[in-house]
Amino acid sequence: MNTITNEQKQGQEGVQTAAQTRAQAGAQAGAQISAQSASITDRAACKETPAKAMPAYEQIKRYVIRRISEGDWKPGGLIPSEAELVKEFGVARMTVSRALRELTTERVLTRVQGSGTFVAPQRYESTVLEIRNIADEIAARGHRHSARVLTLEPSDDPQALEALGLASGPAFHSCIVHSEEGEPIQYEDRYVNPKVFPEYLQQDFTVETPNHYMVRLAPIQRAEFRIYAQKPDAYVRRHLLMDIGEPCLQLWRRTWVGDDVATSVQLWHPASRFHLAGNV
Repeated sequence: MNTITNEQKQGQEGVQTAAQTRAQAGAQAGAQISAQSASITDRAACKETPAKAMPAYEQIKRYVIRRISEGDWKPGGLIPSEAELVKEFGVARMTVSRALRELTTERVLTRVQGSGTFVAPQRYESTVLEIRNIADEIAARGHRHSARVLTLEPSDDPQALEALGLASGPAFHSCIVHSEEGEPIQYEDRYVNPKVFPEYLQQDFTVETPNHYMVRLAPIQRAEFRIYAQKPDAYVRRHLLMDIGEPCLQLWRRTWVGDDVATSVQLWHPASRFHLAGNV
């Protein structure tokens, strides 16, 4: 029979106690690491999703623009004074002054010394919910449309081919400046699918706009568009007779005829002479 001495028993108990101590220490360390990781993750999440309230001056700007767009304040009409807006919004006068100053710079408002602040004269308006011919829009205002063709040629531009869904080129490319009563209001940079409009390059676009020509031959089935506030490059700015730093409204649009992308176009408009709107 094996006899376990007291010394052997104490040795075994010591080994078990040491093992338990190491296990507990390891568990505590793991818990600390997990807690630290969770803390770091929480801090990172807080940094990624900061809660920022809209500045008061920006709220006032949006309020003014909404009142104008809804027709409450008419072009040429006097808007409430700075003192009235200070009272209405409960903010400092300098906050209201900044909002009105920025809207004046953006040509939404005009300020007359000693008389007050007025809604700026209405700019030319075009719909974005309906694809219309710019010549028809200008004629509807009782004005004269004219067009100057800058480019009308084949193109192997890879981005244009991709936008049109073409594996190889060429596509057709046109650049046209449209004017209203002699003042340029749109720079049209268009790429066309030759499968859909094979005779595009043979057209006289000083007589008929590309939009009118294409809709006449093959009515559009669907379209997608995006609108940006952009500063144009020097080439576009020069043809639109714009000042350096003056912003543009840029409309990018792609349209389909059947299953084929028919055309991809960028339309640049001087923000001081044009704005886009529509009714739902």
